[in-house]
Amino acid sequence: MNKNISKTKLFLALISLIITFFVWQQGLRDSLSRPSVSFDISQKEKEIAELALPAIPIKFKNLLFINDPIEEIKNSLNEISFDQLTERNKLIWIISSKSNEIKINNEDFNSFDNKKYKLLVENLKKSFEDNSYKLNDDLINLFKEDKFIYHLMSKRFDFDESQLITNILAKKMFLKLIAIRLIPFLTILIGSLLLLRTLWSVLASRKIEWKEYKTLDLDLLDMVLLISGGFVVLGEVISPLFSITLVELISSNLSIELTQSLKIFFGYLFMAIPPLLIIFYQIKAFDNEFNLKKDYFQFNFLPIKNAIFPGFKGFLMIIPFVLLVSLIMNLLIDNQNGSNPLLEIVLNNNNLFSFILLFITTTFLAPLFEEVIFRGVLLPILSREFGIILGITISAFIFALAHLSVSEMPPLFTLGIGLGITRLISGRLSSTVVMHSLWNGMTFLNLILLRT
Repeated sequence: MNKNISKTKLFLALISLIITFFVWQQGLRDSLSRPSVSFDISQKEKEIAELALPAIPIKFKNLLFINDPIEEIKNSLNEISFDQLTERNKLIWIISSKSNEIKINNEDFNSFDNKKYKLLVENLKKSFEDNSYKLNDDLINLFKEDKFIYHLMSKRFDFDESQLITNILAKKMFLKLIAIRLIPFLTILIGSLLLLRTLWSVLASRKIEWKEYKTLDLDLLDMVLLISGGFVVLGEVISPLFSITLVELISSNLSIELTQSLKIFFGYLFMAIPPLLIIFYQIKAFDNEFNLKKDYFQFNFLPIKNAIFPGFKGFLMIIPFVLLVSLIMNLLIDNQNGSNPLLEIVLNNNNLFSFILLFITTTFLAPLFEEVIFRGVLLPILSREFGIILGITISAFIFALAHLSVSEMPPLFTLGIGLGITRLISGRLSSTVVMHSLWNGMTFLNLILLRT
């Protein structure tokens, strides 16, 4: 009987591994065709700088800017072929260009799907033929929500923007600009100081004090079934069929932004169910029950300060490493593609309820689910089988690979190393959940600050 069970598990694990290989290699390949969101992030910062100009003291302008922000935006857009730009960036390039700089054909002019953008482009074409051409108020009012494009239109067509682009807005954008540049600097500074202090302690004691960790009574074959079978085959391949169908049924009258957010929210919920169910039945198989009081994953929430502090410390200490790896990647590879599409959705989202759903998904659901899988179950078992260093390394690699983004793999691998170390030094899964939430939360905050 046991042999039959073992053969069945082995067969399912083998099939799951084969499917995982094809799913992940296709996912990584597809990520190369996705544009990098880093370009849009850089452009957004320049937009904020332009809107902040009236509120920036003269003595700070030389510190904050080298060139005129609009010229920098144009130069950046000129470095990319027109057909590879987002529709909004295409529109910005056309508005900010002179008629003799426009060298795109009618097909490109007519390639806009956004109705507002298409209408404005048609009017821009008329302005290139007639310099005295003016926009009507109805068209101008369509762009009041997008402050930067409204500002560009006022410069292009010489109308009064003071009702919308006020001194209060300029001050708000100035504060945003300070936050965007100051928050990363402070986190890197504090993280580096904490890191040096910790390294000094380790060198002085000549050892790393790993806390005792508990492992579930599972083997490597069970881990293959969990990651390949549960996380990939059922979670990433089968579950989306149900989550997408559900959202399609309830979102027929909803906005595109809200529909996108619902797909991400329910997609994550449905993706989490199969691997969590597999863990549930794996525990029941050896424990004959599933009792949360036993704290199978070593959450150790109490006392709360002992859970939060190591997570916060680990978050600060890993930031310099992740940013250093990202910097090296940028120096080695120009125009990296493959950013997480969620970043672009957050960056360009204007729906409040949609924002709330995305915030819950990225800062609560994702960290909790991923930490249970990768640091709650996988890491302790890999550490038991291969030792702590290899366990941390392998689990971090699988964690990075599972995000299906070639360009983000090195930073995510580095983050995974930090999460693994925090898990085994603190002895608490709750600390890595806090650390992971802070990381995702900081990314989310940065994207919110960049919105215009």
